[in-house]
Amino acid sequence: MTPFYRNVPVLAIAQSLMMSANSLIVASAALVGAMLAEDKSLATLPLAIQFIATMLTTIPASLLMDRIGRKTAFMLVTLVGMTAGALATWAIITDSFWLFACATGLVGVFNGFGNYYRFAAADAVDESLKGRAISWVMIGGVIAAFIGPNLANHTRELIDGATFAGSYAALVLIYLLSLVITASLKLPHRFHNVMEHDMAEQRPLGEIMRQPKFIVAVICAMFGYGVMSLVMTATPLAMDHHHHHFDDTAFVIQWHVLAMFAPSFFTGELIRRFGVSRIMGTGALLGLACVVLNLAGTSVAHFWWALVALGISWNFLFIGGTTLLTETYRQAERAKVQAANDFIVFTTVAVASLSAGYLQYSYGWQTVNLGVVPLLLLILASIAWLTLTQHRSSQRGAVEMQGRE
Repeated sequence: MTPFYRNVPVLAIAQSLMMSANSLIVASAALVGAMLAEDKSLATLPLAIQFIATMLTTIPASLLMDRIGRKTAFMLVTLVGMTAGALATWAIITDSFWLFACATGLVGVFNGFGNYYRFAAADAVDESLKGRAISWVMIGGVIAAFIGPNLANHTRELIDGATFAGSYAALVLIYLLSLVITASLKLPHRFHNVMEHDMAEQRPLGEIMRQPKFIVAVICAMFGYGVMSLVMTATPLAMDHHHHHFDDTAFVIQWHVLAMFAPSFFTGELIRRFGVSRIMGTGALLGLACVVLNLAGTSVAHFWWALVALGISWNFLFIGGTTLLTETYRQAERAKVQAANDFIVFTTVAVASLSAGYLQYSYGWQTVNLGVVPLLLLILASIAWLTLTQHRSSQRGAVEMQGRE
């Protein structure tokens, strides 16, 4: 069996379990926060703490995996996830907002490791298959679209007198399954020992980060994810404000998560056929379409169409950015470059999710949406700059070649 078929499907299942947990939390965390917090503007703080924990975990996670191996690290961190599920359940039962926030922080630690599933897949296959491997892993989120929100909805009253406690108890089982799945990985070791790793030639991180491809990859991934996080996190609060039932909220979040990951069936092929810049540009335009739809009305249909457009936007920008990033580093440099990328991306996501509750409660749904427009325009400008830079570089190369002839 080739490395692609041996590891990528396993990583896709692991991704689906992680995203099932995440979509459950996205559908319910802000509502749980509002239920437990005295200050309702702190409703999205637990979700923000999750993203902050992910941000703080990205660098140590990458460096640890580089030393002990991705498989061992993936297995160890599932224990943190199971602890998070148990703590969140107890926090809801005991009406403890801050304990719930600590639990979501532990989920963030798990995600800080789990976000490397896509890189693990890319690093385990040949260069020509990297984009496809990343897409396949992200396909795991399609399953999550159905599992997470529905699990939150059907288990929220499972424990009497503690709404959503049963939903978070289910997280323990999800992370246990993740432990079993990741135990079957057979990932390659790029370096046979630490000395070989340390002696491999590496460029300074600053030099790598000054590459136009790196700059644009990070801009697209961090603002694409940030825009998605801000609007998605505020959506359950906005729908609740406009008196929509939680069943409708779960339905909208389910389709949003489906739209985030279903395009992964063909995103890799689209990147190969049309180029990564065009796909990322399309993602930014879909983000603007989401804003237009959200500003047009507040019916369930408006929320549904907007969140579907937002999901596809995220898919094109995140997979496109990740694919572009893999073109900027050598194997010996992968740990520090991947860590720097994810630290920047999830710092932005943390700020966005932390801002969502405050903006929604203080300024309203229109401000949330108008606030992301400059970020989407910046993405489009960065893509145009990269295209122009590459065009000029190719022209210089052609002139130099003619001169040598």
